[in-house]
This record gives sequence, C-alpha cells and structure tokens, in this order.
Amino acid sequence: MKKILLITLLFSSTLFAKLNVATTYNYLAKITEAIGGDKVKVTCLANPKLDPHFVTPKPSLIGKLRREDLLIINGGQLEIGWLPPLLKSANNAKINVGQPGFLDVSGVIEMMDKPHIVSRAYGGVHPDGNPHFALDIYSVIPIAKLITLKLSIIDGANSATYRANLKVFEEKIEKLTQTLKTQMQSCPNRKVVQYHELFNYTIKSYNIESKGTIEPLPGITPSSKHTMKLINIMKTEGIKTILQDAYHEHKTAGFIADKTGAKVSIVPHDVGSIDGTDTLEDFYTMVAKRLCP
Repeated sequence: MKKILLITLLFSSTLFAKLNVATTYNYLAKITEAIGGDKVKVTCLANPKLDPHFVTPKPSLIGKLRREDLLIINGGQLEIGWLPPLLKSANNAKINVGQPGFLDVSGVIEMMDKPHIVSRAYGGVHPDGNPHFALDIYSVIPIAKLITLKLSIIDGANSATYRANLKVFEEKIEKLTQTLKTQMQSCPNRKVVQYHELFNYTIKSYNIESKGTIEPLPGITPSSKHTMKLINIMKTEGIKTILQDAYHEHKTAGFIADKTGAKVSIVPHDVGSIDGTDTLEDFYTMVAKRLCP
C-alpha cells in the first residue's frame, strides 16, 4: 500500500510540475507568464532598473540557471556582455545556445540600424542591428507567438492551454496597440533628440523622427563639442523633446534642456524600470505618453 501511494505521489508531482523558465529581461517574463499561465514558473535575470547591457553575474543567477528548462533571451547581442559567463558556470546543457531549451526572440524581428562596418571606432555597435525592439508594442505579438510555439514544443501536453492563452493575450495587446496609435496621431512633437538609440523602433512606429543623440557614438560619453553641436541643431530645428532613459546620466540632458527650452522626458526601457510600469499594459502606455510629453 505504501509503495502504491509513493508511486502515485511521484507521478502526480511530475504530472503537475511547472515548467521552469528564465528570461533575461522583465518584458519577456511578463509575456511568458501571460502565455504560460499556471503551467510555468518564470524567473527574470536582469534588474529592470539597471542598464540592460550590463548585468552582474551573481552566484544566485548561476543557481537559477541550473534549474531552468527553458531560457528566453532578447538577442541581437544585447546580452553578449554578461550572459555567456553565466551559462558556462551554470553548466545546464539543455538551455545552451542551439539546444531545445534556448530561445532567442530577435529571430522574429526585422532588425534596424545594422552597421555596414563593425569597429570600436564607431562606438559600442551591435553587429546584428539595434537590439532595443522591446520598446515597440508592435514587437510584442510576434514575440508572444514564438514563445507559444516554443512552450508547445517542449511541453506538448499543455500546448492547447498555451494557444488559448495566446489568443486572449493577442486580443488585449491589439486593443491597446490601436488605442495608443490613435492617441499618438495627435502628438504635435514629431522631432526628438535621444540620449542613446533606445527608442528607434517605437518612434518609427509612431512616425516620430530622431534628429540626433546625446551620445556622439553608442556607449561613448558626450563631449562638450558634440553637446554644443546638438544644441545648435535643436535650436535650428525647433526640437523641444529630449528622450532620456532611466539608467544613463541625466546631467547632460538637463544642460541641453536649459539651453534650448526643451523638456527632458524619462522613457522606460523595460517593464518595471520606472514607477508605474509594472505591467506590460502600463509599460507601453507609459512609453507612448513619454514620447509625446
């Protein structure tokens, strides 16, 4: 009798065990939770309030990766500076690049800003193109469909649940997308300056034009000469909006704003990166609002 009970308990724990999923960023965690529902347990590796290019490889992250069945990354080499050492130390073969438990969502994105020449002389360029597509709400559904497919492949027993959750999720995101599109059509500020080229995808979707960056090159600290040149461009073009992320220094943007009469708008780069962005819906609503302050 005890043997039968033990077998039953072991079978039940296996049958109802959740799929362990790690995501590199919070927006991926939220999408995965929406699709996976109660069939998945999601862990996010990066702190959304910090620079997504740099994540400290803490021992706790290594421990998390050792337990995961699936790893979902942004890709576009956004994680190239911090994820490989973690994967090597975790020694979890099933979530290594190229294995069934690994998913790079950049594969469904038409990447912008692909460099013709890859050289440090051009700053911290990404060879695959601009990896900051997460800020564009139009990227969400293609990514959600890819995650649904991957979950269905590695957990076929729950594929019907994942597909049903995707349908509900799609309807919610499509409705929000249309609402934000309508709101942004009345935005009077169609020219902006940004600190780092974080916002290229979403400003393109909303027909906003970036006229320059505070960084002279990606990852390069702004110089006095470049800053003054940018001030002159803003005065000539009548640009009154500076898009600033949460994690770069804010002093230069404030100086430029003082000299031009522009407004510095802090735009979130991930879910939870600033107050009031703890859900996907709140995040994309805030992005649109801050693009047109």
